[in-house]
Amino acid sequence: MLKIGVLGAGHLGKIHLKCIGEIENFELTGFYDPDDATAQQVENEFNLRRYDTLAEIINDVDVIDIVTPTVSHYECAAESLKKAKHVFIEKPIVATPEEARKLIKIAEEANVKVQVGHVERFNPAFIAAQPFLEHPMFIETHRLAQFNPRGTDVPVILDLMIHDIDIILSVVKSNVRKINASGVPIVSDTPDIANARIEFDNGCVANLTASRISMKNMRKSRFFQRDAYISIDFLTKECEIVKMKDIEHDPEDPFAMVLDLGEGKGKKEISIHKPEVKPINAIQTELESFARAILNNETPSVTINDGYMALDIAYRILDKISY
Repeated sequence: MLKIGVLGAGHLGKIHLKCIGEIENFELTGFYDPDDATAQQVENEFNLRRYDTLAEIINDVDVIDIVTPTVSHYECAAESLKKAKHVFIEKPIVATPEEARKLIKIAEEANVKVQVGHVERFNPAFIAAQPFLEHPMFIETHRLAQFNPRGTDVPVILDLMIHDIDIILSVVKSNVRKINASGVPIVSDTPDIANARIEFDNGCVANLTASRISMKNMRKSRFFQRDAYISIDFLTKECEIVKMKDIEHDPEDPFAMVLDLGEGKGKKEISIHKPEVKPINAIQTELESFARAILNNETPSVTINDGYMALDIAYRILDKISY
């Protein structure tokens, strides 16, 4: 049983507290939040101990779960790692790539486990689609959200687009060669809507759009690869696999979809498959995976280096935007 403490008891922090309470490998020791009103509410609602200082909670546990505002991620994680505590840290990993590089060195010296909360890796629709993703060469993502002032302390790239950056980097096993981007600040001081084009050394191209001023919410990604198209809806948790295969003769099924490529070029049969998507709580699942990584001495599902790479690409996109 791993003793775990939570830093940050805001909206997402409360979700983490509820999920941790359902995980058998974790013993929830308490939480720390400097805001008295928030802390009092959470202390009463969850019947949990509120720690008075960061140092006190770090000393009392084996694992620290950081769900604080991004600007404090580095300080909280560094202090925890220096005490050789395992750390789960919400995305983005820290505020800047420089902080991430420093944190990686501290984590290496501490020789503990660190996992970054890129929760879309645990979205059941993405999990169902993963076996079908083989060397995509064009990727298009749309992550659109209705306005919520809660996320406007950072650019939309760090708030929303970073989810899709991480997903793409996990699928495309190639170095980034070139980035183009544009974006506009509309209701905040940083870009609220942005588009980025990422080109990889293997020829893959990813086109990403993110907005936090949309009329409706959307979280869709489409992956195009040889003879296949994979669509993932992260919001509705659905995925669809469209495949094409060469055929010599028309199939017996009169309703089969056949594409005639023209004289002498043959025909292809189109099949549409919707894999079973098993309902899961993605946040609880990612926290459970971290517990297993610690107990079994395994590599976390989303490593500290994964978190750094996503943040680094996000900043490279930001560097391309004038605002």
